[in-house]
Amino acid sequence: MTKLAPLFAVPAAPVIPVLGENNGFPVHRIFCVGRNYAAHAAEMGNAVDRTAPFYFNKPPTGLLLNGSTMPYPPGTSDCHHEIELVIAIGAPAFRIAEDEAESIVYGYATGLDMTRRDLQQIAKDQGRPWDMAKSFEDSAIIGAITKAADFRPESQRISLTVNGETKQVGHLSDLIWSVPEMISHLSRYYHLTAGDLIYTGTPSGVGPVVPGDHLVGEVEGLETLELTIGPAE
Repeated sequence: MTKLAPLFAVPAAPVIPVLGENNGFPVHRIFCVGRNYAAHAAEMGNAVDRTAPFYFNKPPTGLLLNGSTMPYPPGTSDCHHEIELVIAIGAPAFRIAEDEAESIVYGYATGLDMTRRDLQQIAKDQGRPWDMAKSFEDSAIIGAITKAADFRPESQRISLTVNGETKQVGHLSDLIWSVPEMISHLSRYYHLTAGDLIYTGTPSGVGPVVPGDHLVGEVEGLETLELTIGPAE
């Protein structure tokens, strides 16, 4: 078959900086784990579910890098912050065992899962998917990646401030599903590849942002993440 030339150019996902490297991490897919901290599940009115993790996706082209300004998203009046640990996958895996899962991790980063909460509530009430609430432009913020050799998730503090006021605080040991469990379970349903990201869920304290807000997210041992909320476009 003749190889077709593209009719036009389409946006590409940004390449994520890696600490200590001149080259960056290209992004293939973004998976997100829902309700992975008990306190956050409770604040959203949900019981903790240890049956299995569940996931949603964000578009790779929706990534914003550290220090960016995020335009306030369209179609919402209640956009919320969710601070998260992000896993960067560096090797292919399918149906990988839990005790081998960390071997495919390239590194870790601090991330923000921005959410159109009002649209999410409408979707929940109607029993519909969360795509409109979660999967939109500029909805996945990420800092530079720290290689796995230099960071291992244990009980590090994870936190977020808005305009200097602490809003979210937790510890990675509070995760309902551990890093190996998440990777192993997700690999039953997808052929994971280098370039995949997994946003691992948020602790309690999620809340709204407005234009002009300055967010600072931290996972102890990783690059601090900063984001400014800009006016709607």
